[in-house]
Amino acid sequence: MNYQMLLAWNRLDWIFPDKDRKTQFETNQYWKHAVPTGTKMDHNGTIYVAVPRWAKGIPATMNCIVSKNGKPNLQAFPNWEWNKEGNIDALQSVMGYEIDEYNRMWILDQGKIAYAPSRPGSQKLIIWDLDSNELVESMEIPNEIAPYRTSFLNDIVVDNRNGFAYITDSGSGWPDHPLEAGIIVYNMKTKTFRRVLDRDYSTQNFPGFQFEIDYRPVYSDRPMKMGVDGIALSADRTTLYYCPLTARNLYAIDTALLRNFEIPLETISQSVHCLGSKGTTTDGMQADNVGNLFYTMLEGKGIGIYTPGNGQFHKLVSDDRMIWVDGVAFDQNGFVLFNSTRMNQVFENPQSIDWNYPFNFIIWRAFIGKGIKSYLYGQ
Repeated sequence: MNYQMLLAWNRLDWIFPDKDRKTQFETNQYWKHAVPTGTKMDHNGTIYVAVPRWAKGIPATMNCIVSKNGKPNLQAFPNWEWNKEGNIDALQSVMGYEIDEYNRMWILDQGKIAYAPSRPGSQKLIIWDLDSNELVESMEIPNEIAPYRTSFLNDIVVDNRNGFAYITDSGSGWPDHPLEAGIIVYNMKTKTFRRVLDRDYSTQNFPGFQFEIDYRPVYSDRPMKMGVDGIALSADRTTLYYCPLTARNLYAIDTALLRNFEIPLETISQSVHCLGSKGTTTDGMQADNVGNLFYTMLEGKGIGIYTPGNGQFHKLVSDDRMIWVDGVAFDQNGFVLFNSTRMNQVFENPQSIDWNYPFNFIIWRAFIGKGIKSYLYGQ
């Protein structure tokens, strides 16, 4: 498999609007907890990264990448005002987002800063038109759908054809509390949300699960517990795939059950299919337009592929530098995009990352085939 680095950093840096902000960022070393999560590219070739506010001092949580002095820098997107910390109408902490076939960005705002409870109104789903650079809609995700204390809104997939979006809530927003993970369904027509598979075995972490990367336990001082994280929608929109992070199984459910809000929650829970073990823990996932599912391999350091036709899991690409591959996306030219974040080293206590190493954060791409795009372009 032919793959290459698109961009790399030893640490993130921003193009700040004034010297005071940059001075504060550097003096307090806020960059030490600035991690680029999911990477995506829009129709015009602009690359975006989210930087969640899991610690204080993250300048902007939603960003595009611009070149300055030959180096990739982050620029607040859509602007600095929209990334103002403490303004519940602005973006507070973004991890997952999607760019749909109409070049609109669906931004999932976790709402919480440094794991404090989300303020009412701060958890939301924002749609932004990338062509006109305008807000399309902002929908609050209320406490009864995603509890302000325990929610950890993780990732999103979009089905414009049927008018629904699906969101994972990892339920780990209160680290010392038992997980309360689930999946959230959004009905675009009625503008309503429904929580399903709440604390279901398929959305929770596997009890007592502990995993290693490079033979080193992840967060050995506090074993990680993370519920449903990766989510993907099949190209024909009929199957939703998902997986908890601290587990290895892949699960699937018929989206027809999720789109009908009258179907009992018990029926949905009883209809989950376990597709088997990926042989690795997984963070992000995405399906392509011809039926394949791509998933990150945390333990395997790379990207894997699941083929529904034969139910087989295979390694696609692996590299020793692909430490904690976080997200998977596609461009318009047959390439799969993914990023490695060393998240396990950044958030270890104490940190074990070498901030002078030039390849701490990497955006990769690998050529899959002419005409291969994301699930959004499936027929």
